[in-house]
Formats: sequence, C-alpha cells, structure tokens
Amino acid sequence: MKKKTPNKKTQSSTWYRLDLSAIVYPTLQRRDFSSVYRLSVSLTETIDPNILKQAVDLSLKRFPTYKVSMRKGLFWRYLEPNNRPGPFVQKDIRNFCMPMHFHGNNRYLIRFYYYENKISLEAHHSLGDGNGGMCLLNTVTATYLRLKGHTVSNGYSVLDIFEKPDPEELEDAYMRYSDIKYKPPRNTEKAYLVRGTKEEFHTLNVINGVVSVSQVKETAARYHATVTEYLNAVLLYALLQKQQKEFHIRLRPVKIAMPINLRQFFPSKTLRNFITMIYPSVDPRLGQYSFEEIVHHVHHYMHLYIEEKYLKGDINTNAAAQRNFIARISPLFLKDFVVRTFYSKVQDKNSSAGLTNMGKVKLPDDMMPFVERYDIYMGVPYSSRTNCAIISFKDTLTINFASCIVESDVERYFFRKLVEDGIAVTIESNRT
Repeated sequence: MKKKTPNKKTQSSTWYRLDLSAIVYPTLQRRDFSSVYRLSVSLTETIDPNILKQAVDLSLKRFPTYKVSMRKGLFWRYLEPNNRPGPFVQKDIRNFCMPMHFHGNNRYLIRFYYYENKISLEAHHSLGDGNGGMCLLNTVTATYLRLKGHTVSNGYSVLDIFEKPDPEELEDAYMRYSDIKYKPPRNTEKAYLVRGTKEEFHTLNVINGVVSVSQVKETAARYHATVTEYLNAVLLYALLQKQQKEFHIRLRPVKIAMPINLRQFFPSKTLRNFITMIYPSVDPRLGQYSFEEIVHHVHHYMHLYIEEKYLKGDINTNAAAQRNFIARISPLFLKDFVVRTFYSKVQDKNSSAGLTNMGKVKLPDDMMPFVERYDIYMGVPYSSRTNCAIISFKDTLTINFASCIVESDVERYFFRKLVEDGIAVTIESNRT
C-alpha cells in the first residue's frame, strides 16, 4: 500500500506498509536466521561483473519496493526508499542465503552474486515472494544482455525499465481481496519434525537434482497426477521413510508446507507477497501407505484445497488478525513477542518440510537462447529440517534442497524414488 508522510527534506516521501505476509518475516529475524530466498539464472556466457553492476543500477529504479530499507515505528515496521550506494554485486559464496541484517549492506534487503555464467539474486521475504523476485532477476538479466549488445524484448517477467511502475505492482493484494465474511480455523496439530545434527552457524547444505521435464511429466501421468502432485507425493514418501526408520515413541502426521501463488485465482500485478500456504499430508497412524495411495491422497487434497473459496477464507483469517483493534494499538515489541512465540511453538511445528514449485519460467523468444537453466532455494530453514524448491525452464527441471542439518536422508530417499520410477537424475551439491 502506498502512503505519503511528511519529510523535512522534501514535501513528501513515499513509504510502504509491510504486506500481510511480510509482517511476520522481520519478527522472526535472529542473529543466525533471516527469511531469505535465492533465485539463480545460468546463461550461456561468462558473467562480466562490471556490466552486471550497471544492469542492476539501471533496473532497480523500476522496482521501488525492492530499492528500500526496513524501518521500525512504535506500532509497525515499514519500508522506505533507499538511495544509498548499492546493492553491490559480489562474487558468489559457498554458504549462501546468509542472514540479512537490516543495518548491513547499506540497508538493502537484496543481494546480487555472480559465478562463472550464473547470476543470483537473494531477497528478504519481507519485500515480496518468488514471483516478484523473478521479475527483478529476469529484468536485470535482460538489461545485462542488452548492455552486452544483444537484442532482448520485454514481456512475461521482463519489465520495461523505462516504464513507470503500475500502482498495482506496489499494492498489498491481500487487503484488496479480504472481505472478512468467514474466517476458517486452522489445523494446528503437530507434524513429524525431521531430526538431525545442526550444522555450524552460516553453513547451508545444498543438494540439487537436475531432471528432464518430459520424463517427470510422463512418470506423473502414469500415476494420473500432475508434476506438482507427483513431486509432493515423493517428498511425503521420503519423509515417511525417514520417520519410520528413526526411533519413535509414537508416529506423527507427515505434512508439507506448500506456498500457493494467489495471482492464479485473484488477478493482481503485485510484485510483493501474494501467497498462502496449504499442507498436503499423510497420517501413518492410520496404517501403511503405498506410494500409489500417497499420490491419490495428494491429488484429491490439491483439488479440494486449491480453489478460490478456500483460499479466500485463508486470506480472511490472516487479515482478521491485522485488523484486530487490540493488535493495531499494541506496541511493536509486544506484537513481536506474540508472533514469535506463536510461530516457534505452533506454526513451525505444523509441517515436516517445505516445498515450493515456481513452475515453468517463460521469457521473450529472443532471450531464450541466452539462458540455460534456473535454480531456486528457500534458504536456511527456521528450525532443523530440509526445504525443497522446484523450477523448470525448457526441458530442464531443477529440484533444489537446502538444509542446516548434517544428515541428508530425506534427500536420498527422495531422489532414490525418482530413479526407481525411471527418471534420470544428475546430482549436484556444495557438500565435500
């Protein structure tokens, strides 16, 4: 939401209220944790860091909600324009998605990295979700290619850097679609939590699986499922195996936290957060599940919960908390305490792992030949677990696991199942 407040230096200064999702992310900030995700694009040529810096500087002006810093008021945090130098382009590091402190990096909440032929964007989730981040990354990449002398058109997630931002790009779309008629209750039953040996601070273990989109589609079709349903089922299957082979007094439901892009159901051009979570799950207390049964279960869960009415109800439940009079007049430190306690004691224990599927990246035709593949990482998990993120381009589908624990059992069970189903997998990792 765009607002104007008095400023001593100018008559007015634009600032942005945090959107409905963004309110939570800075509250969870710790010395060893920030809600940071990473998007990467691999090109067909080696990156020139000086030209990349020019591309970032030229493109960022088109994204006012990303060229900001975080500020704290008495009742709420907010984003204000950041005209300091930066963000600076840096050579990539092994343990990426490091905590992003609000006073570091000249107060920018984004970072750009390069390595050989790869450009990476890291963004604090308080700025926006992967959809907005992808627009920024692809616009920077297109500008970079133009500076290198290539002809690249605008379109899809490549925005015109000389065009004024559409006001809809800056909106809090949650509040536009919230009518508070019905607020469905949430299921807060504790899920199975992956046990593991916590890595040293700043260590992020990454395992990538690169597969063929056509092979995965063909395999999913054999189970009468979509690619997303099939990969959700594979992750649930891996988590079930992990739980069953551990010592346990009692079994717990295995649940996946999966973000849904609400733009598919509620039209909006917003580049900020506009997602909600669903939780595909399997309860082993009901008995043993074959993989076919898991796929069947996930398929019907998706059809039941990924529909407009249910998603609208979820928006209403979230918006009701923000509109609550007591919440509005409570000081920020009290809000932070309540939200942090609820998240750590309830919300974080509501899922066994995270899985996000960005789907297929679409680009202008004249940009396609310069791009090889994309990667996406959900970053360091809040607690000891693994997160999985999926993205595809042309016939390349990348499955990116990121965790802060030593053990890689879940990843091993996951990729073993793909191989058993006849899918060829190329494994990459930053582990030694």
